[in-house]
Amino acid sequence: MRPIRLLLPALGLALALAPAPADAQERPLGTLREQAQVQQEWLRLRLERVLPRLMREQGVQMWIIPVREYNEDPVFWSLVSPTTMAARRRTIYVFCDRGPEAGVERVAIGGSPQGGLYRVVRDPDAAVGTAGPSVRPAEPFGPEQWRLLEPVVRACDPRTIAVNVSHTHAFSDGLTVGEWEQMQAALPAAYRARIVRRELLPLQFIEERLPEMMPTYVRMQQVAHEVIRTAFSERVITPGETRTEDVVWWMRQRLADLGLGTWFHPSVTVQRRGVEMGDSANPVIQRGDVLHTDFGLTALGLNTDTQHMGYVLCPGETDAPAGLYAALRRGNRLQDLLLEEMGPGRTGNAVLAATLARMRAEGIDGTVYTHPIGDHGHGAGPTIGLWDRQEGVVGRGEVPLRPSTWFSIELQATTPVPEWDGQPVRMALEEDAWLDTDGTRRWVLARQERFHLVR
Repeated sequence: MRPIRLLLPALGLALALAPAPADAQERPLGTLREQAQVQQEWLRLRLERVLPRLMREQGVQMWIIPVREYNEDPVFWSLVSPTTMAARRRTIYVFCDRGPEAGVERVAIGGSPQGGLYRVVRDPDAAVGTAGPSVRPAEPFGPEQWRLLEPVVRACDPRTIAVNVSHTHAFSDGLTVGEWEQMQAALPAAYRARIVRRELLPLQFIEERLPEMMPTYVRMQQVAHEVIRTAFSERVITPGETRTEDVVWWMRQRLADLGLGTWFHPSVTVQRRGVEMGDSANPVIQRGDVLHTDFGLTALGLNTDTQHMGYVLCPGETDAPAGLYAALRRGNRLQDLLLEEMGPGRTGNAVLAATLARMRAEGIDGTVYTHPIGDHGHGAGPTIGLWDRQEGVVGRGEVPLRPSTWFSIELQATTPVPEWDGQPVRMALEEDAWLDTDGTRRWVLARQERFHLVR
C-alpha cells in the first residue's frame, strides 16, 4: 500500500465526494438488528440454563447486583440485552433461587425488563400522569430504590446473599463502596448476616460459553484470518514504501468498513536479518522481513485475539526460508504441549508448570501467557502465565479450567535461524481454542502453520 498524503483543507471535501467502497456494504455477521436478535437469545439461554446451575454450585440462594449509570459492574454486560448501552440511573438486579421446579426469579429494581427477561419493580406510591391509563408507577430514583429492595429480599427469604466483592478477580469485584454501604443500610440486620462473597459466581457466569455461540465465533475467526491474510499481502504492502503503521490503520479501517469493532489497537512489527529492530517505531517494510501482527475483532458482544506471522519474499523466492519454517514449527509444537496439558479441573498455574517443563525438556526457548476470551478480550477465568510471570500467577492462576470455555492460546518460541546466520527469530503465535463440554481441546478455526506471504 503506497502511503497516501492528503492536504488537510481538502480532506473533508474528498471524503464527502468519495463513493462508499463496495466492501463497506459487506456484513459478514449480519446487520446490527440481526446480531441483536442472536444476542438476545444467548442472554435468555444464559439466564435460564447457566445461572441457576452456577448459583446452586456456589451455594447461593440470592444474588444482588446494584449498578449505576456509567459505573457498571463488569458482570452487568453479561446480564442485559444488546440494546442496553448503560445502566438506567441505578438498577438493582436481584436473583432469587426458588428451587429446581420454580427456577431463579429475576428482578430489576429500576431499569427495563430486558426484553421480558426480568420483572421490573416500581414504587406503587410514586406515580406519574394525571388520571386513568396515564397513571403509572414512577421509575425509582436515588435512596428510594433501596427502600424497594427490602420487600424483595423478604419475599425470597434467602439463606445466603451473594455480593460481588473480590480481592483477586476484577470481574468479581464490581460492587462499589458507595453501593455496598447503602445496601447494608437498607437490609435488616438478619439479612446482613447472610451476606457472602462467592467470587467464582460472576467469574464463571461471564466465562462460560454456550454451544449456540460457536457458529458465530467460527465466522468471527474466519473474518479475523481473512483480514490478516489480506493485510500481509501485496494488496496492502509495497516493500520499500509501506510502513507498519500503514498496515495497522488499514486493518482498523477494514474492520470499520465491515461494520465490526475491536477491543485493542492492532500492532504490526518487523524482525530483520542482521538488524536489531528493538522498539523501532513505524519502520518501512523491506523484502526479507518477518512480520508479526496482534489483532482482534469485536462483534455480538464477543471478542477474538489472533497473532500471526508473515514474510516478505526476496527476489527469486517463492516461500519463506526453511529455517523460518523450522522456527514456526517449534512454536506450533509449544501450542501442542499447552493444549495437551489444558485438562478441565487443573489450575492455570498447574497447566503452566507442566507445559514449561515439557517445553524445556524438548529444548524449546519459549514463554506461555494464555488467557480466557469471550465476553471480554482478556476474559474471565484462569490465567495460564503472564509474559513476565512464568513462575505462576498468584490468585488468577489458581482458578481451575472448566469445560464450555474459550482460551486465546498465546505464547512465543524463539529459534536461531541458519539462513539468518544463527540470529534468533521470535515466533509469537496466538489462536483461539475451546474446551468442549466433554473437555476436548480444539482450535475454533485453525492455527497458523504457513507464513502469510507478501510477493
